[in-house]
Amino acid sequence: MEENAKKLVHASIDENISYLKEQLGVEKSFDVLQLDVEYAERKMAFYFIDGFVKDDILHLIMKFLAKLSKEALEPNTLHKLIKTYIPYVEVEVTDDLDKVVEMVLAGPTALVVDEIKQVILIDARTYPARGPEEPDIERVVRGSRDGYVETLVFNTALTRRRVRDRTLRMEYMQIGRRSKTDIVISYIEDIAEPSMVQEVKESLSNIDTDGVPMAEKTIEEYISGRHWNPFPVVRYTERPDTAASHLYEGHVCILVDGSPSVIITPCTYWHHLQHAEEYRNKPIIGSYLRFVRFAAVWASIFLLPLWYLFSIDPSLLPDALSYIGPNENGKIPLLLQFIFVEIGIDMLRMAAIHTPSALATALGLVAALMIGQVAVEVGLLTNEVILYLSIAALGTFATPSYEMSLANRLVRIFLLLATAAFHSYGLLIGSVLIVIFLARMQSFGIPYLWPFIPFHFRAFVDVMFRSPIPLKNRRPSVLHPKDPDR
Repeated sequence: MEENAKKLVHASIDENISYLKEQLGVEKSFDVLQLDVEYAERKMAFYFIDGFVKDDILHLIMKFLAKLSKEALEPNTLHKLIKTYIPYVEVEVTDDLDKVVEMVLAGPTALVVDEIKQVILIDARTYPARGPEEPDIERVVRGSRDGYVETLVFNTALTRRRVRDRTLRMEYMQIGRRSKTDIVISYIEDIAEPSMVQEVKESLSNIDTDGVPMAEKTIEEYISGRHWNPFPVVRYTERPDTAASHLYEGHVCILVDGSPSVIITPCTYWHHLQHAEEYRNKPIIGSYLRFVRFAAVWASIFLLPLWYLFSIDPSLLPDALSYIGPNENGKIPLLLQFIFVEIGIDMLRMAAIHTPSALATALGLVAALMIGQVAVEVGLLTNEVILYLSIAALGTFATPSYEMSLANRLVRIFLLLATAAFHSYGLLIGSVLIVIFLARMQSFGIPYLWPFIPFHFRAFVDVMFRSPIPLKNRRPSVLHPKDPDR
């Protein structure tokens, strides 16, 4: 027999029980339960995970089975059980004992019946879950307050609540030889390009690992294929309305069990600079907010290297701007000051993550008074360094995408080092290299800088300005949607 051949259900319940007991580790794990019962003069056994099963549903099924007589199940015992005497919606059968093991570990209850060569699977499971609260990093002043949670079925329901299209597809897969992590590929069949959907499916199918403990982040590393590229080629969201808007455009979403973040593919650089708040205001207000965000992002990248260039080469400044630059030098070089403060900001960010909420205010006071002020007074840092790094930090935190903000921070450090090494040529060449690098990137075949490179006028205007929704009557052409009109 081949190694991957199925372990078929035997007619004898004792052999089935022996195999399932060993594979599930019934006596080795306290939460794996085997319940031996006898109904209608026939031996049966339930297998389930304590904490996953709905007790009331299981009690109801057992109550129905307890009332059965031997004659009620003969003939066609299996047919009568699943069609008449098990009062539940999600019931299926299988003749593969290995599948039974996988299903029980995933949550459903297995019912083994003597003299029947199939096992009944009852999907009466429940998972520990929190309420769908508003995501912390994607808050809006007006709009829905629900967000994705760690339970896959809840997340698919939140998506379907907003996308009631009859062609919305939720295709189920499992990833991980040991973890058997549940994932769902979501797309609108009448809109999404079939080749793109197929590419996403193949990328997921090719994942060969024993488990994905970090859920969506592990999957991103497998499907992106750019392990040392800091720029994200997928977008994350915890808002169902954001995911729904991308589905209507023709994107493909990946939902992973155990994670409140939904992966949106493909995406461009500009997707990471948009926020739901812009679409919760009037178009003119949304455009203003978008310009402010763009200015903050560009400032976080270029302001610090540019100021450093003017500081080390004041001849580049006109007389009217001669005041730009440090009034007095610190005791250490400017470049080291920048590096120290960059590392200090990251240390504070990590400390804030691990600091209880009750102590967050105290941490802010420590950062502002004891570190910043004292560092200036003793001469380690200059006031201008702290000012411009604070502006850069604000731009970093104003970036809607957390992953993009971290990538932009590395770009800023790269440009600083290039400016320190080659002055104005370093800043210019470094900026050009970054643009070329981004222009060569793709996300599932989509140019990363589209619609800037390659240029598409209508889409570029839509990126720069928050267009009124009634005027957005065309889906992004780069996605090649089957239905281009909204």
